[in-house]
Amino acid sequence: MIQNLPSSDAPLKIGTRGSPLALAQAHETRDRLARAFDLPPEAFGIVVIRTTGDDRALIAADRPLKEIGGKGLFTKEIEEALLSGAIDIAVHSMKDMPVEQPAGLVLDCHLPREDVRDAFVTLDGRAFGDLPPGAVIGSSSLRRRAQVLFRRPDLKVVEFRGNVQTRMRKLADGVADATFLACAGLNRLGMDDVIRTPVDPSDMLPAIAQGAIGIERRSADNRAAALLEAIHHTPTGLRLAAERAFLAALDGSCETPIAGLASLERGTVWLAGEILRPDGSESLSDGGSAPVEDAAELGHSLAAALLERAGPGFFDWRG
Repeated sequence: MIQNLPSSDAPLKIGTRGSPLALAQAHETRDRLARAFDLPPEAFGIVVIRTTGDDRALIAADRPLKEIGGKGLFTKEIEEALLSGAIDIAVHSMKDMPVEQPAGLVLDCHLPREDVRDAFVTLDGRAFGDLPPGAVIGSSSLRRRAQVLFRRPDLKVVEFRGNVQTRMRKLADGVADATFLACAGLNRLGMDDVIRTPVDPSDMLPAIAQGAIGIERRSADNRAAALLEAIHHTPTGLRLAAERAFLAALDGSCETPIAGLASLERGTVWLAGEILRPDGSESLSDGGSAPVEDAAELGHSLAAALLERAGPGFFDWRG
């Protein structure tokens, strides 16, 4: 029995960024907690926190993410609010999360994973292979940029940041002929009207942890731990253990094109991984399997094998 369940008089404060997708993820978290404990929505409060990354992204909308500070810029203020007690839990897109959390925080709750695939998006429904030479792809992801140029060096890739709605406006304005979005984000936003072609992971591996929501808490907060345990999806957690260990061993960041996807089958975790040169001139991939209890070790070993093949300087920019 959990002591002091949230109530409308003393709601559990859920911290999130303010984008439509971030809010959809916070509402999904709230709704799952409400169902798990038969509580009204008013027992939970959504607290929107503006991050340094949000401000810098607005000011430098045409600059790559790595130039304005990287992934941690979108979590710093939220984690500070969590540590100070201003919020009780924080909801994150796992593909945006650094592999290490600040002292005093833990990220051990994951919701059931959505569609992991990338979506290739054009206004006229053209497929990736139908684009003419010189066509422009808009993307802020170094992974997608490198994967596109490795497969189609005849295409041009331009910086293309912003939330889903912003990117769709940029397509309509002719900034690019096509872009990639995460199927999970489109699904969570109910954007069925967006014309897209899901990309099979066998053709293009997604970002590490794509489609997964993680919920962060203070490590000493036993009440939050008990609440979140009720909605944690163990299979997603096991898959992410392998993928994020792979990323951590590669020292992955927004400056390194890395892709990976884990799957589960009868007590075994399978992991496929890919690393690319930032200019798309070379791609190395590998895969392996292990018992689920060794998911993290599988991620580390696969990363080590790829790094050995890559040699020093693989992730350095050429030119």
